[in-house]
Amino acid sequence: MTEAAPDSLRIDKWLFHARFFKTRSLAAKLVSEGKLRVDGTPISKPSRMVAPGATLTFPKDSHIRVIRIVALGTRRGPAPEAQQLYEDLAPPETKSRDPALPRAGSRPDARDRRKARLLRGKSLE
Repeated sequence: MTEAAPDSLRIDKWLFHARFFKTRSLAAKLVSEGKLRVDGTPISKPSRMVAPGATLTFPKDSHIRVIRIVALGTRRGPAPEAQQLYEDLAPPETKSRDPALPRAGSRPDARDRRKARLLRGKSLE
């Protein structure tokens, strides 16, 4: 028994199926706060129905996502299946890290600890 894909779906449910949010309530919260635009029009109701061809614009993490709905899907499946539900119109830019900079959160080695002790005026003993 196969389930036919619907011709429209709630926006919060689609965002959840496409794996942009971990829970449907997080998707609904973003929509309720008025942070999502459908075809350039801001919406604030998670019950808004969307269909393939609609363009969504919303903030996600530290960048703005612009996507076009390609398919609706019937479930929240694995990531490769979810990525087939949309086309990314503005893919996130990759940040290149300067290799000369120390890694964030890295622990100091013995040499760095000795330098720190000398700066604080403590002896090495």
